[in-house]
Amino acid sequence: MNAASHAETHTAYRTCPLCEATCGLAISVRDGRVLRVRGDRDDVLSGGYLCPKGVALGELHDDPDRLRRPLVRRDGRLQEASWEEAWARVNEGLAPWLAARERTGIGVYVGNPTVHNLAGSLFLRPLLKALNTRQLFTASTVDQIPKHVASGLMFGDPFALPVPDIDRTDYLLLLGANPWESNGSLWTAPDLPGRIRRLRRRGGRFVVVDPRRTRTAEHADLHLAIRPGCDAHWMLALAQVIVSEGRAAPGRLAAFTDGLDTLTARLAAFTPEAVAARCDIDAATTRRIARELVEAQRAAVYARIGSHANRHGTLAAWATELLNILTGNLDREGGVMFPLAPHDRVHDGTPGGRGFATGRWHSRVAGHPEVMGELPVACLAEEIETSGDGQIRALVTIAGNPVLSTPDGGRLDRALAGLDFMLSVDIYLNETTRHADVVLPPPSALERAHYDILFLRFAVRSVANYSPRLFAAEGPAEEDILLRLAMIAAGEGSGGDVGARAEAYLAEQVAREVSNPASPIAGAAVADILARIDGEEPCDRMLDFLVRTGPFGDGFTDDMDGLNLARLRATPHGIDLGPMRPQLPVRLRTRDGRLALADAAIDGELAAAAAELATAPATDRLLLIGRREFHSNNSWMHNLPSLIERPERCTLRMHADDAAARGLADGSRVALRSAAGVVEVPLEIHDEMRPGVVSLPHGYGHRFDDTRLARARAHAGASANDVVVADIDPLSGNAVLNGVEVTVDIA
Repeated sequence: MNAASHAETHTAYRTCPLCEATCGLAISVRDGRVLRVRGDRDDVLSGGYLCPKGVALGELHDDPDRLRRPLVRRDGRLQEASWEEAWARVNEGLAPWLAARERTGIGVYVGNPTVHNLAGSLFLRPLLKALNTRQLFTASTVDQIPKHVASGLMFGDPFALPVPDIDRTDYLLLLGANPWESNGSLWTAPDLPGRIRRLRRRGGRFVVVDPRRTRTAEHADLHLAIRPGCDAHWMLALAQVIVSEGRAAPGRLAAFTDGLDTLTARLAAFTPEAVAARCDIDAATTRRIARELVEAQRAAVYARIGSHANRHGTLAAWATELLNILTGNLDREGGVMFPLAPHDRVHDGTPGGRGFATGRWHSRVAGHPEVMGELPVACLAEEIETSGDGQIRALVTIAGNPVLSTPDGGRLDRALAGLDFMLSVDIYLNETTRHADVVLPPPSALERAHYDILFLRFAVRSVANYSPRLFAAEGPAEEDILLRLAMIAAGEGSGGDVGARAEAYLAEQVAREVSNPASPIAGAAVADILARIDGEEPCDRMLDFLVRTGPFGDGFTDDMDGLNLARLRATPHGIDLGPMRPQLPVRLRTRDGRLALADAAIDGELAAAAAELATAPATDRLLLIGRREFHSNNSWMHNLPSLIERPERCTLRMHADDAAARGLADGSRVALRSAAGVVEVPLEIHDEMRPGVVSLPHGYGHRFDDTRLARARAHAGASANDVVVADIDPLSGNAVLNGVEVTVDIA
């Protein structure tokens, strides 16, 4: 239903948009208010599982601090304004930068929530195209972009991200991930804890590699407390054992893989003995794990942010898939496989494509290469601060809070204060948007339709879930906001017909599809397809087009089993389209259609990592790592009562031996220092930590009085990014968030 205003209680079914698990929700509603949120037991993927974040969705909708009207800066203060005034101010504020021949003075930052909503996923691109700036920064470069780069180099497609076929595997090796807290990442598998328990019950083995004994590690058959930043070295040692002992068994992959014959020489330096001192994992254990991987009937290696947010993040992502290839478990049932989403484009069955490259342009100050159209967010502050041609003087932020979520947050906070104009699209006045001249609030998650454009591409089964809006929006739809901004950026002003712009954009997508010989609508008339697309709203019309021309779609025919928007609407618990299935070599988009292991950029990283083995790591320094909290989702859900009003969670965890050596007591307030800065935080002595490593959760630091986050400020905590230096992985530009050298003493 499109609005909830009936007096009786009824239940609406939706997909949770707050994280990558995409759990099904059963929401009890009465008189336009959410009474209760439960897991939908009939959801085809989650089967009733739900975490505390999903339960808080009603709180997010009703949060009195959530913005309902635009804010415009008047006399130095942000004040509520009409939409008409806000659009006029945006037009005026961006005008000088849009008039420039080259729009180097405009920067854009896009935050994580954008990919969790349908409008952001579908209609951000027209805005970026209209802004026409190379100064694009996103949350990807503090998260997962090493995995994209590794996939681009290997498979020719940065979005070809294999995920563990957890429901059919016998052996799971997991590094730098904590699904008991995070629900999985780039791996859409609701109730991952339950799926891993079932793996063990059927006799499978589960090994976790992490510097601390996380909740996930507590459920493992074996936990290895690796030194932070050494995941790539250790996985390369596993590969070296497999190759040197003649145990490589790529199976059918060998027929279309290049570079297998060079691995012996390229991996020679990474013997288990050579990496043992750096990784703190003895050689015998490394050899045993390597042999277990080879001998398991079906095995999967999975690594995430703990491995990627390191100096060798891309090398770690590459080594992950190298292990899956060497054991013959890539693109194999029970190994790691490429998901197939209902809206994916249909291939013609022939391997090959444009390939993948980076460095089409570089950042102005430090010369970092572009990756997938964006620059490292770790260099955003210097691009704002440093004068000269191309200096960022105007910034657009969309659903993000980089002051708390990116390196050296204090420096970025100071830099934002010096901008000439800043525009933010956000539901909160937070630590970043407080600097804006205009803040445009999109509707809440319950005031818009939902379909997971991105995360169904990482799902362990092909499924389709659609959620109509539950409540009527108080302001413009998010797609209307993005499209009107695109019109302003294109020089058309703020008063044009947004609906016509949306339809024109849809027509562009249809024209591209009918020109694809592999498409089910190849050769059709664009006008005919547009006339047959279902839906009144732009998001619905775009979604109907995408699923009907996808691998499970009806192709605009009378196929009763094919997907379309009407069928999605009629199945609120989702449609199960089956398990993952092999897709190689067809999925390969390298220029020659072959899986590429030989790469000059990777060889450079192999040489750098090998050189580090000659130097013993310092043992007298503390290394900082992050920490995911079960009741937290980055920085933007700390204002909800059920998630934040609990015992102090923003603590610095430390091993008892390290605390004793420094004369520190549990509960004392300590100063955590690095080359970037210092924060004060309560100390928590905890036996989950390995000696020499301390842990602070990310997303906290709600200390500014000019935000509108009353509950978050009451539980402010400290921002881990205030002590993270702006260092990056050179191949991807991803920030180095783990293994940061710090000191800790009494505050």
